[in-house]
Amino acid sequence: MNSKIALLAGASGLVGNELLHVLLESPNYEEVKVLVRKRLEIQHPKLEQVLVDFNRLENYDEYFHVNDVYCCLGTTIKKAGSQEAFRKVDYEYPVKMAQLAKKRNAENFLIISALGADPKSKVFYSRTKGEVESELKSMHLRALHIFQPSLLLGDRKEFRFGEKIAAMLSPLLRPLLFGKLKKYKPVSARRVAVAMYQVGQTNHSGHFTYPSNRIFELSRSKTAEPKK
Repeated sequence: MNSKIALLAGASGLVGNELLHVLLESPNYEEVKVLVRKRLEIQHPKLEQVLVDFNRLENYDEYFHVNDVYCCLGTTIKKAGSQEAFRKVDYEYPVKMAQLAKKRNAENFLIISALGADPKSKVFYSRTKGEVESELKSMHLRALHIFQPSLLLGDRKEFRFGEKIAAMLSPLLRPLLFGKLKKYKPVSARRVAVAMYQVGQTNHSGHFTYPSNRIFELSRSKTAEPKK
């Protein structure tokens, strides 16, 4: 049994909530810290909830003295209210977290991005995701792991019409997505969480990216060997 410490941001989200339970159930972590705006309705002897102002993350740098940092932050423009507010959550906060993780010598920085992330995209969402990926890669973290799920399946707290329709069509489309199209297969939030956990138990340096098909493979494997 190891005695590692994990730090998680975004524990109230679809993947983050699944990941929180995976981390708490793991014998590899003796402590799990979560950065939250308001307390979660969960109690566990391993869990430490840290109330933070994400606009002033530098004030909480001592909490980044951990082994693995998991960033599951993410929102939508509709929920955020503007592109500027969206960029804060999906770009500024993750970058600041990575800076603090590097400062405190964290072993792994793991983040959820999205399939199609591209800093040159004309789509604001995809461009922002691509820009944060590029920025994180330029920081030369000890180990950067970027997860790019396609459509995420799971029970969200908020209703998203487009995702609901896509999820309903998913069983019909799945058989058509093979070969180079495998990465477009929908993946459950639970599988993404398990894949992130699996990769967090590895000891590799460099930066690695995992599309949906690789996430699916990792979630089924007891060993996770990153592929650059």
